This record gives sequence, structure tokens and C-alpha cells, in this order.
Amino acid sequence: MADYKAPVNETLFVLNDLLNFSQLNDIPEFAEATPDMVEAVVTEGGKFAAEVFAPINRTGDLAGSHAVDGEVVTAPGFKEAYQLFMDNGWLSLAQDPNYGGQGLPFTLHMAVSEYWDGANMAMALCPMLAAGAIDAFGAHASDDLKDIYLEKLISGEWTASMCLTESHAGSDLSNLKTKATPAVNDQHGEHYLLKGQKIFITWGEHDMTENIVHLVLAPLVDAPAGVKGLSLFVLPKYFVLEDGSLGDRNDIQVVSTEHKLGINASPTCVMAFGEKQGAVAYMIGEPGQGLTCMFTLMNHARLEVGLEGVGLSERAYQDAVEYARERIQGRHPETGEATAIIEHADVQRMLMQMKSCIDAMRALCFDASISHDLRGHAQNAEQKDYHAKRFALLTPITKAWCTELVNEVTSLALQVHGGMGYIEETGVAQHYRDARITGIYEGANGIQANDLLGRKLVRDQGAGFNALMAELESTLNATESNANLSTIATHLKEAKQTLQETAQFVLDNADSHAKFEGAVSFNFLMQMGFVLGAWYHLRSAAIASDQLQNSASDANFMQQKIAAANFYTSQLLPRAAAYGAAVRDGGKYNCELKSEYFI
Repeated sequence: MADYKAPVNETLFVLNDLLNFSQLNDIPEFAEATPDMVEAVVTEGGKFAAEVFAPINRTGDLAGSHAVDGEVVTAPGFKEAYQLFMDNGWLSLAQDPNYGGQGLPFTLHMAVSEYWDGANMAMALCPMLAAGAIDAFGAHASDDLKDIYLEKLISGEWTASMCLTESHAGSDLSNLKTKATPAVNDQHGEHYLLKGQKIFITWGEHDMTENIVHLVLAPLVDAPAGVKGLSLFVLPKYFVLEDGSLGDRNDIQVVSTEHKLGINASPTCVMAFGEKQGAVAYMIGEPGQGLTCMFTLMNHARLEVGLEGVGLSERAYQDAVEYARERIQGRHPETGEATAIIEHADVQRMLMQMKSCIDAMRALCFDASISHDLRGHAQNAEQKDYHAKRFALLTPITKAWCTELVNEVTSLALQVHGGMGYIEETGVAQHYRDARITGIYEGANGIQANDLLGRKLVRDQGAGFNALMAELESTLNATESNANLSTIATHLKEAKQTLQETAQFVLDNADSHAKFEGAVSFNFLMQMGFVLGAWYHLRSAAIASDQLQNSASDANFMQQKIAAANFYTSQLLPRAAAYGAAVRDGGKYNCELKSEYFI
């Protein structure tokens, strides 16, 4: 297994060259996020990931985290690594300066978060959830709750969990059994008492920090049925006293930790609330607004889960390249001499498939992140509105497309290793196992597809989609005179046209059958993902072509970009047409499927 190396050059290329990160410098709050600062942050973040998180990735997978006598003992080295993470202020990068944050763009947080994911996804899940909780507090909590919790969460001294799922409900949040009862105003202030049990709670209990802040979705006992009756509550593991110190333990206990396929060092907990007198809970937002509040956290988490796909793919790719360079097997196809397998055409195919997917995935994640920054901080209302809609459109694609591809990329890494990939000692099997949860996290990918098609395409009759297609058209117009890019541009132009035809087909037939949207949504999302990937590749190739003509200092890097773009658009982009055909020609067959067929 190769040592992890943060892809700093790739990060800087996407941010600075491809996506024009400097546009954020025009926003007064982000004036300090200069190119020099960005380079310094991602460089140091890469070193930290490689030196602190990566070395305990494999050992953490072997040791796991376990519930023992009502507490969770984390894997060796995790507590110390998290302390260093906190001491270096990594979680505070993009947080509110009023509560101790550094006030830098969210996109910069995402850039270094890729490194945490690639180095040690199990560890990275802990601060990721805290970052999402910070968003929820910032957007919806009262000033009193912000004053109590935000500074500690932003510093990393306290972590957070997201508690939605119950064993009988899964993703259906309309039938939760956990209930909150209004209680008197006593020494704990005005609060509720909450009783119930939640499952699949990532980092719900651990020994790395002195307090854990649980965000719990639950209805009041007299709330109306369904999701409109849900409220969001904050439940601290330990009560916070007036002077900020910690008091007694709340009525919260870990019941068990799950035995899982992967991310073994990340404790996935069954949590019991209110087994005794009732867990003291404080409401965030207003009664019945729980799902709205929670979606602030979930949309943040969906971007970061998509990013997990990038980080794990990058790590698997690095291991595959290292192994392919070292493994001597067979004969060189041109010289006939014994050779490393990296000279074999099929191995090169697999490696370039991995690389070209990763390039597209990373660009998509950071592009969505920049829209996240602009929707909140742009200088005029029109730009804010444009990027709010753009962010909403890109979020389900980022989450689902990247997490579908990470399963393919990590599988290819195992294949490059051959039989050794199936052996745990090489470490590549861990990436394959760790990746599988990402397609399930934060709403399974079918849910993301339904969101994209129903809420983001049909609801506004394609307005947001058409605006994004206009961006693609602008790129095509800008590159049409470059003969070096003609093949790539032609492939994208054809794929864009087919995607637009598919979108119109969906709009025309959305009401044709009760199952129509659910039957075609996944294929539409995948088609859109592959087309957007080609868009980023064309832009990357255009930049690389220009720089090569101007004697680029890193010619090999730029040639890689052009090679990846040609490979992607010729070898992977054709999948988009197949997904489109599955929507237009196969949707009716999916609608006709019956449950009795599956016996």
C-alpha cells in the first residue's frame, strides 16, 4: 500500500484555473482568501492528512471502535490524532469569526476535507458531522443556543451527531416513534423531555472529546402526523452550566455499536434517549420546522459525502498506480522485455478510467461548493438567487454520481492489484469496503435522483437545468475555434443535446404514470453526471492546451489533463447516451414492473 500523498497540484488546478476561485476574493468577507493563502492552506492540510490521519487508517480498520460498559473506546491513535486536528484549527476554516471561526470560504474547507477523506475516512466523518451541525445552528438556532454551543463546536472541543433514523422507519421520517414532551422551566432552562431510540448514529458516542452535541429529529407528542409535525432538538451529552463548564450527564446512552462492512474505526451507534427520566432537549427553530432545519445540515453533508467519493477514489488510485509501477509481470508489448504491469494496455485503461473519473468528480464537488459560497455571500441578490438554484441542482448529482463512481473506481483499484487486491494486507480492499456506505449515506442515491428530477427539474419546469445548459453552451462556443479540442467538444455537444432531449421527455411525461419519476430518475441523474463530467474535462483540456502553447512549466501535468479529457469523452461519456435511452425508451417498462415479479 502506497503512502498517501494529498493531490495538492490537482486541487490548485481545479480551484485556480478551472473554477476561478479568485472570484470569491471580490467578496469582502473572503478578501483574505488570496491565491497565496489558498496554496498555503491546502499544502499544510495535505501534510497533516498524510502525516497524522493516514498512518492510523489501516490500524483503525483492524482495531475498530467498540462499545464497552456504556462508553465507546475508539481505535488506538484516534484520540491523539483528533486532538492535533483540533489544536491546528482545521474545523474552524470556514466558520463564523464571531464564534472563533476563520471566516474563509466553504470551498476551501471542502478542498482540505478531501484530504481527510482520502487519508482516513472513518476519522473524517467526525468533524464532517460537526461542520454540518454548525451550519444548522448558524441558520436556525436562537442566539442563546448559538452562544452555548457554536464556539465549542467550531473549535472542535465538542463534536456533534445527526440522529434521524429509527429501526422501523429507515429513510421514512413520517413515522418516528421518538417523542418530545414539553417540560417545566427548571434548572436546565426551558426545555423538552425526549424519549426514544435512534440507529445508525455515526460518531454518536466516543472518547475523543469531553462533550457530544446530538441533533435529534422528533415530533412533539401532540404534533400532527407526518413530516410536518417534526421538530429539531439539541441534546448535549453533558449539561452546560451558566459559566460554560460541564455538569451532570444527560439521559443519553449508547446501546451498542454496529459490526459493519467498512469504516470500522468510525463508531456507528444505537443511541437511547430518555431511558430514565427523559433526555433534556432544546428546540432549534420552531415547532414543526425540524425537517427544514435538518436539511441545512443534510445538504452540507450530501456535498461532503460526494467528496468522500473523491477522497477514497484518489487514495485507491494512488495505491493502484504504485502497485502497477512495482509489479513485474508479463512482457512489454513493444520491446518484449519483462515489464511492470503499468505498461500493459488494459492496466493503463483502468488507471486512466480511474483518473478521468476522479478529475470530473473533484471538479463537480468544488463547483457546487463555490455556488454554496456565492449563494450566501454574493454581492447582489440576482447572483445569490442564481447560485442558490444552481447549488440546489448540483447537490443531488454531487452526492449520488460521485458515490456511484467511487464504488467503480475502488473496484478498479482492486482489479489492478489482481489477486493481491483481494488480500486485506495490501490495504486496497479497505477502500473498496469503506466506499460502499457513501451511496447509502444522507439519503440513498435513489432518493437523490428523485430529488433531482422531481424538485429540481419538474417543479420549475427545467428553468435551473436550462440555465446550467447555457453555461455548457458558452463553453462550447468559447472552444469551437480550437482544433486541438474539436473531438472533445463534438462529443460534449452531442451529449448535451441528448441530455436536453431527455430532460424535455421527462417534463412532457412527468404526469403520465404515478411511478414515472421514480422509474426514470436514477438514469437521468447518471446521464446528467456524465455530461457534466465531460464539461469539466473540456474546460480543463482548453486550459491545458493554452498553457502548453505558452510553454507551461509543468508540461506533463497539462498533457495528463488533455489525455484524461480525451479518454473520458471517448470511453466514458458514451454511457450518458445509454442512460438517456433508458429514460426515454425504458421508462415505461419500469413503470409496468409489479411486486409479484420478484419471487
